[in-house]
Amino acid sequence: MNQRENWDRAFPAKEICRLLLDRGIITPGQHKEILGKHASVRRKIETSQQPRQSPDSKTPIPRTPVTIVDVITSLNLERADDPGRPLDEDFIVQILADHWNIPYQKIDPLELDLNLVTGTIPHSFAIKHLVLPIDVKNGCLTVATPNPFNVEVIEDIGRVSHMKVRVVVSSKTDILRLINEFFGFKRSIAGAEHQFSGLPVDLGNLEQYVKLKSSEELPSDDQHIVNAVNHLLNYAFDQRASDVHLEPKRDSSIVRMRIDGVLHTVYKLPKNVHSAMVSRIKNLSRLDMAEKRRPQDGRIKTARKGLEAEIRVSTVPVAFGEKIVMRIMDPDILFQDMAGLGFTEGDLARFQRFIGMPHGIVLVCGPTGSGKSTTLYSAMRYLSSPEINITTVEDPIEMVHEDFNQIAVQPVVGITFSTILRNILRQDPDIIMIGEMRDLETAQNAVQAALTGHLVLSTLHTNDAPSAITRLLDLGIPSFLIQATLVGVLSQRLVRKICPHCKESFPVDPVKLTAMGLDLGEEDVTELWRGKGCIKCRGTGYLGRTAVFEVLPLSEAFKQLLAQEVRLEELTRLAEAEGMVRLRENAVRKMLDGVTTYQEVLRVTWNQ
Repeated sequence: MNQRENWDRAFPAKEICRLLLDRGIITPGQHKEILGKHASVRRKIETSQQPRQSPDSKTPIPRTPVTIVDVITSLNLERADDPGRPLDEDFIVQILADHWNIPYQKIDPLELDLNLVTGTIPHSFAIKHLVLPIDVKNGCLTVATPNPFNVEVIEDIGRVSHMKVRVVVSSKTDILRLINEFFGFKRSIAGAEHQFSGLPVDLGNLEQYVKLKSSEELPSDDQHIVNAVNHLLNYAFDQRASDVHLEPKRDSSIVRMRIDGVLHTVYKLPKNVHSAMVSRIKNLSRLDMAEKRRPQDGRIKTARKGLEAEIRVSTVPVAFGEKIVMRIMDPDILFQDMAGLGFTEGDLARFQRFIGMPHGIVLVCGPTGSGKSTTLYSAMRYLSSPEINITTVEDPIEMVHEDFNQIAVQPVVGITFSTILRNILRQDPDIIMIGEMRDLETAQNAVQAALTGHLVLSTLHTNDAPSAITRLLDLGIPSFLIQATLVGVLSQRLVRKICPHCKESFPVDPVKLTAMGLDLGEEDVTELWRGKGCIKCRGTGYLGRTAVFEVLPLSEAFKQLLAQEVRLEELTRLAEAEGMVRLRENAVRKMLDGVTTYQEVLRVTWNQ
């Protein structure tokens, strides 16, 4: 029996369509449409497949068999049992796995062991039969495949691995993608390990603008280390990572990615590959490859799905070599609609009044990684128009945008936050954005700009909005100048959002919440929301993040209070009396609305 016949027996079109119809997944009309178009759609998919060649031999790999699942997926139908949601491959495979009484598993790439995936069976065997080793426990090897009835293949894997084999069902798309990614990355790392063992790294000069190649585009004759770095960056984009860490250890190099604010270990690489990958990344970001003893900052500009994206690169010497952190600046995240940032209706109106003022200082406060840059960039895009000149001073420039005149801080040539502000004032700006108020001179120049009729946006590292005023006083700004220039302060944090795909309610005891520090006031709460964990959120229960804010307008009462010696407690009491909603209160509101969990509220507002 050839491969196609084997797959046709495992996926009989009429039986699978009847199963979906009986379970209410498709309508009778959809059932008729699928069977009527089955043959023509199948031929179209088969024709579009490109022939592939195994990297470990010159033998062409047969085209992947096209099944009824591929046909249904390509028709982009809606689920009859849940209108509005697509009838996608993952859902169909889950239904089939349940019907077959075989476990279904959505494979999380972050949980896979690179050596297990690539060292158990050859690449050609894996891609020919669509099998992927994903786990070993107690001498039992778990293998994922879309076709669990290929008994001979499973037996062959058991004989080769000398282990009992447990089969789980996964989608064909996931299996193919992971085989290509993991075997391609392993091949690049292995080649690089051999290439750079005992040899100096010399990768030549490269342009700053980099076109990332997809897994299918990576040619077999490219340098291995180039392929490995390409893979890492593509993988980071696919996984929605905000940061990629490349960390040298004594005997290895660890790759970690921050996704929704949490770090995940992705790969453990050979140590002798680390310096070569660092050199490649340095070259892309125009850093000094010879300098290994001092920190450096650079950037990479690349294209992702037709849109430009920025990658900010930071190197620092640590005990076992140079550590690199690459922050991925996704334009879809950095430039958002103001209403989508997470403001309440009242706080959004207050903040829009701040940034709509003709002059003054608006401060955005919060710790590193709290979303301040996103808020500022979104505000500037909201304000941007052909009639307005927006000039920024950043260290470094987060995201290049043609509507703004952006200046990068370069201390080597005398361009700092404080010195460049004097020059900016001669550039006829309407709005000035200062990346951070770090010292007295920068703050003084910002005050001077505000006094001379400019709107100044900037950031401060403080715990809450009232603390920004005491911070300015600590820097040495006189209280009368704060009264004259400060328009308002915004403080913010990021909380993870509950995954909408596995969201569920659960009973809660208000007394326990109060004991943990969550005072709900007069709210009569008996249930809250959480994510129970699913394939979409990797079992975490969270998918994406949103911001919670604290908005403080500088009212006349505040200005009068600043005329005398003032304490932070007094400022906070006055702000609350005038209607400022604290960070924790806004976070609790998001919790009650089912946006986030009480654990996230406690995590981000522990000091409120």
